[in-house]
Amino acid sequence: MSGLILHHYDTSPFSEKVRLLLGLKGLAWDSVQAPVIMPKPELTPLTGGYRRIPVLQIGADIYCDTQVILAEIETRAPSPRAIGGAAWAVNAWADRQFFGLTVPIIFGALGDATAPEFIADREKLTGRPFNVAAMKAAAPLMAPQWRAQAAWIEEGLATSDWLAGEAPGLADVAAYMNIWFLARNLPTVADELLAGLTRTQGWRERVAAIGHGTRREISGADALAAAREAEPELAPAHDPTAALAPGTAITVAADDYGRDPVEGTLVAATPGRIVLARQTPDLGRTQVHFPRAGYVVGKA
Repeated sequence: MSGLILHHYDTSPFSEKVRLLLGLKGLAWDSVQAPVIMPKPELTPLTGGYRRIPVLQIGADIYCDTQVILAEIETRAPSPRAIGGAAWAVNAWADRQFFGLTVPIIFGALGDATAPEFIADREKLTGRPFNVAAMKAAAPLMAPQWRAQAAWIEEGLATSDWLAGEAPGLADVAAYMNIWFLARNLPTVADELLAGLTRTQGWRERVAAIGHGTRREISGADALAAAREAEPELAPAHDPTAALAPGTAITVAADDYGRDPVEGTLVAATPGRIVLARQTPDLGRTQVHFPRAGYVVGKA
């Protein structure tokens, strides 16, 4: 078994970012296919209740949210360099603003055919109604905005084949996510909205050609066993200016959706990351890593 275990599902756009970075780095990794909806009995024991996909596992260390997953992959496999310049800003834009346009366009078209179980699950995840009628009404308004943001990619490719510069990087992987998501679900709509953006169309083919590295399927039980048999790695150095000290009982939760709080003991807080320890009878001691940006930390 390789050291990298990705809990994901194939239709997840956020997972596609991670899969592409693994391909860019030429890495081998193990794939655990997680359920699209709850329950996720072989994921939430690892995360302490966090349910969003993807999750990266390396032994007894669990990395939640693509932001911290991508950073960890870059740290462990620094060549070829993928993260630099304004890459994190591009990633944040893709995750929130661009994704926020993509979702109503897709589900405005497909919502009537969406399984009731999926709708109920996403309502619990987001804390608001999955309103197909509202998305249908919004889609015609969102489509020109989506094209406008795709045109930013077109401008970014004016002097190079890649948004990241002379070689592909996180900016490319992140910006590609929503184009991949729309094209996978509504290929004709994607082609219409990308019409005339010739540099973007060529770039899209180049990003897809990066591939996903070397993937091997394993079971969720295998992943749980890997956590059970391992010890957490050395955590990053704690920032002494952080408000909370190591050893404090804390909760960590996303600030947008999927706000299920995860409880544990603070191991380290850095400007970019929160690491907490958990102890359970089944898995023993694990460490769960969250990004700072987009997450709220408080005392338990």
